[in-house]
Amino acid sequence: MNLTILFPVLNERLRLQKGIETCLSYARENLDIPFSLVIVDNGSDDETPDIAKALSEKYPEVEYRRIEERGVGIAFKTGINECFSDIVGYMDIDLSTDLKYLKMTVELFKEDDSLMYVNGSRFCRESDTRGRKWYRKITSAGLVFILKHYLKMKSSDALCGFTFLRTSFAKDLVSKCSDDHGWFYTVEMLLRAERIGAKIKEIPVEWVEDYNTTVKVFKTIKNYLVRISKLKKAFREEERSAKKN
Repeated sequence: MNLTILFPVLNERLRLQKGIETCLSYARENLDIPFSLVIVDNGSDDETPDIAKALSEKYPEVEYRRIEERGVGIAFKTGINECFSDIVGYMDIDLSTDLKYLKMTVELFKEDDSLMYVNGSRFCRESDTRGRKWYRKITSAGLVFILKHYLKMKSSDALCGFTFLRTSFAKDLVSKCSDDHGWFYTVEMLLRAERIGAKIKEIPVEWVEDYNTTVKVFKTIKNYLVRISKLKKAFREEERSAKKN
């Protein structure tokens, strides 16, 4: 078994080197399988490309991939489609989710061949989430409520920033997902995995808010609402088509 960790980045000159080197150090000491860290730069116009190239030249486990289109979704999709490892997933470069869950995730996949998807959650009872601003707690809880009410999501969180899948299964999901380029793409993947009955393991995590985040909260919320509406319509059409067949 081997592992690819994708790091979608956009203008992350302040956090990129620390995030990659911290993760690399942990993985070298704690993972007993071959691994690679792939920086997927989706349109940065700061010093991110230079830093990423330098890291890939310095460390054999680090790779750099540049795409000109912006968005976590297109970065995640590109990384999956170009991946040849057994397990693929992504983490936020701020490493908000404690790195110890990497080792746990590898062990979960080793122990259960039927497991397809490991999803980190900030909202499990056992989760430990610190430093979240009040308005982000409200917006996150609101999004989860909408996803559960309108799209029947079973999981307790869809945007923890810690998601890993068997690569063959991930590629199959990509072939079924929409062309969304933003954060909602990762939500759609989770929902589609649930709808086809894939075995998903949700793990409570220790998660710390990064106050230097580049996410534009209200713009992101607007995009989510538009995408939720489109995905609900798509699911209805798929169900009608399935009944006809």
